[in-house]
Amino acid sequence: MGKGLYISRTVAVVCVVVAIAASAVIIALSVVYSQEKSKNEVVPTSTAAPSSTTSSVTSSTTPSPPKEPWERYRLPDSLAPVSYNVTLWPRLEPDRDGLYIFTGRSAVVFTCVKETDLILIHSNKLNLTTSQGFHATLAGLDGAAAPPLSRTWLEVPTQYLVVQLSSRLQAGKSYQLFTEFTGELADDLGGFYRSEYMEDGYKKVVATTQMQPTDARKAFPCFDEPAMKAVFHMTLVHPQGTVALSNAMNYEPVNMTMEGQHLTQTSFEPTEVMSTYLLAFVVCEFSFIGTPPSAPVLIRIWARKKAIDEGQGDYALEKTGPILAFFEKYYNSSYPLNKSDQIALPDFSAGAMENWGLITYRETALLYNSESSSNGDKEWVATVISHELAHMWFGNLVTMRWWNDLWLNEGFATYVSYLGADSAEPDWKIKDLIVLNEVHGVMAVDALASSHPLSSKEEDILKPEHISELFDSITYSKGAAVLRMLSEFITEDVFSKGLSTYLRQFKYSNTVYTDLWRHLQMAVDNTTSGLDLPDSVEVIMNRWILQMGFPVVTIDTRTGNITQNHFLLDPDSVVDRPSQFNYEWFVPVTWIKTGAVQNQYWLLQKEDANSNMTLGAGDWLLANIDMKGFFRVNYDSENWERLLAKLGSNHKEIPVINRAQLIDDAFNLARAKLVSTTLALRTTLFLFNETEYMPWQTASRNLDYFFLMFDRSEVYGPMQAYIKKQVLPLFTHFKELTANWTKIPDNHTDQYNQVTAISMACSTGLEACEKLTTGWYRDWMNNPYKNPINPNLRSTVYCSAIAAGGLEEWNFGWSMYKNATIASEADKLMYALSCTKQPWLLNRYLEYCLDPEKVRKQDATITIVSIAGNPVGQPLAWDFIRDKWDYIFNNYGGGSFSFARLISGVTKRFSTEFEYKQLQQFEEEHAEGGFGSAAMALDQALERTRANINWVAENKEHVLTWFEGQTASTY
Repeated sequence: MGKGLYISRTVAVVCVVVAIAASAVIIALSVVYSQEKSKNEVVPTSTAAPSSTTSSVTSSTTPSPPKEPWERYRLPDSLAPVSYNVTLWPRLEPDRDGLYIFTGRSAVVFTCVKETDLILIHSNKLNLTTSQGFHATLAGLDGAAAPPLSRTWLEVPTQYLVVQLSSRLQAGKSYQLFTEFTGELADDLGGFYRSEYMEDGYKKVVATTQMQPTDARKAFPCFDEPAMKAVFHMTLVHPQGTVALSNAMNYEPVNMTMEGQHLTQTSFEPTEVMSTYLLAFVVCEFSFIGTPPSAPVLIRIWARKKAIDEGQGDYALEKTGPILAFFEKYYNSSYPLNKSDQIALPDFSAGAMENWGLITYRETALLYNSESSSNGDKEWVATVISHELAHMWFGNLVTMRWWNDLWLNEGFATYVSYLGADSAEPDWKIKDLIVLNEVHGVMAVDALASSHPLSSKEEDILKPEHISELFDSITYSKGAAVLRMLSEFITEDVFSKGLSTYLRQFKYSNTVYTDLWRHLQMAVDNTTSGLDLPDSVEVIMNRWILQMGFPVVTIDTRTGNITQNHFLLDPDSVVDRPSQFNYEWFVPVTWIKTGAVQNQYWLLQKEDANSNMTLGAGDWLLANIDMKGFFRVNYDSENWERLLAKLGSNHKEIPVINRAQLIDDAFNLARAKLVSTTLALRTTLFLFNETEYMPWQTASRNLDYFFLMFDRSEVYGPMQAYIKKQVLPLFTHFKELTANWTKIPDNHTDQYNQVTAISMACSTGLEACEKLTTGWYRDWMNNPYKNPINPNLRSTVYCSAIAAGGLEEWNFGWSMYKNATIASEADKLMYALSCTKQPWLLNRYLEYCLDPEKVRKQDATITIVSIAGNPVGQPLAWDFIRDKWDYIFNNYGGGSFSFARLISGVTKRFSTEFEYKQLQQFEEEHAEGGFGSAAMALDQALERTRANINWVAENKEHVLTWFEGQTASTY
């Protein structure tokens, strides 16, 4: 699954604008919100269950272990599905009660592996039709006799249909279980759900799916675990004039009449053997563009008719074929299917989902409009398509056995998505951007004592909410980073050869991570290039995936001593998660000595020595070339001074990625009290002469932390003045490069850095910048039908203008947001509306977030987070979340992984004892209801807040003195 929420680089930079610009008008507000009742959840009716299963669940600090099979969250190993035959009829208009529903029937063929008198099959929020008092019918196949049913019921806590039999099923025999059911086609973005959009003044309804991780059971009863692979025979009944899609190609649709309605029945070819979470089906009025039917693989891009007519699917179609071809070569394996449908949905919780043969996307992840979309939007489309296509083999053809190895699916797809996108857009140099997009960000999370290993034990990941928690940055970004590191030290060629044999051996089946290590080891053993590894792939990599965190490698260039320690942002935090490796790693250290690349060195223990790392006069040393290793680097003070001097005298002698790395390492080492905060700030001095994107973006992100901590204090003024001084040459550079802002730079990352220059210049009050952005926005207001603002700059300009303006500017932005027909444009406006300094407008916007007619459910959490990113909006958003938590949790999907981002985003500014106590109180007040997928994020928020409190207390005076010293002549 693609990452759940996309914040463009433009928006990420603009976050700093809000933090800086709005701080000047911080006011204290006390807002009391009225409580709202949670909607009643539709629960399936059922016959009475045995008394042992109907007792209410009591809250207990130490729950008793489950006694019955249906009380356990994992299926027993007694049955194995073979095939499903499923027919579904979604109603695209509400019934007399105002509900959208679907009806269906399912017949699953399964084999009895071990004799049993119990059938457990997942079913959630389905009303099952009873026949002779039972929820299902059982038949024997191939001469097997089906035992009579004894009783059936729905076990709601574990989401099972339980079928007790009068006698045992026989091992080796096959049976068929038949069910009929009704479900709600809700707008909850999970299972079989509905999406809505307006077209020519009419509301259109789409019936679509999102099964991963545990919502196929909301569409029909099924054995809903990744290892329970089967073949699916799907049939959809739908209104005439609509089209039905599923994983496989359809047979010729047949028109029919049922219950007085003119309908079409579309059946599909059998799927390949696959997991339930990869199943997808859609009923819609979309149109498509595609390759000729005679093409070896039929590629179709589906979307709203207007979007297709406007050419918004053209870029996706243009790049899908080449990316597929790249992965066929990379894996040395043909694409497993005969078609690849990709569909852009108006409402979709994640970025995209790799359903085999029918990939579903947010509109922003698939559609691109050259007149309205930015280069960041274009990059997002390319990388998400690449991510999802990578899954067609790695994840779909070969699937993890259980969700504890989700990191292998998503980390791998994240890593190779950069390779696929690079093959499609070689001029972008996108492989370098993995450091900014994945590595730097996830290091901040993995440096917390509340982090978690990449791979967990199966028995620790049981409940659906436990599974949803795993869809986090550790799984995606750290997974990508450590696989990138592995690929680097065994070489990309050996890595891809190991993948090829792995896919060939395990196709259509399931694996655990050690299976991949074994095949990569085989490739290493068969190479003739003489790889000099210190141990096996498994021994090396287990230290990176079975224990959380990463090391800081400290090199003393005076003695050649080199050490490693578990890096923690808060050195006073307590690590209570044991590690069998004692938080030591096998670290591949690449390094440069005075500009010359040296032989890779392996640090295999806590402390070692390398005489080659001692420096003579005039030498300097830099480790972790291009940040290919997942670790931070510290040096003795003399080498730090030499590196700072080199940055000041000729920064281009240090590779651009490492210039960014030096900034990021220094700021994070300072937060961990390993270097002084003033040393970290000194790594930004050279930016006065820097024009490359990566160092500037890294500095912007790290300085953003300073604004989060100090924008309500006396540090704010001198800090503003310093950044204004540093960014002025960059602003001038891009003014000249773009002929006074009349054109866009040719280079991909220069386009990003132009946004950085404008954002930071405007945020620090540079008059020329403010005049530029507000003027552009006013020109648009005067002629709404002709937007004069270049798509790359729109997020920045919209945010700056709305922040500088009032009700008129906000209302204009809201009107353009509601009328936007291009999703990426709507996203830019949706974010910019959170930039206003008017508290009452932010309060109103927060209320809009819980009205799906105003803000789509898929966008609610990210909008609240955006408002919290505004210093004026942060206390408002926190009050709002606390007051509305139960409603949001119950109606906006507490199992969604976006909830972790909600908690993290709203609390990231917390840095006082008062805020810490508020967070503790929030945890206590909602302990009984729980936090679903946000539970881990809440622990991290508490830890982060405590670290912030300590950091501010220790650094405020030093930071103030340094900024005042740098701006004494201007401030």
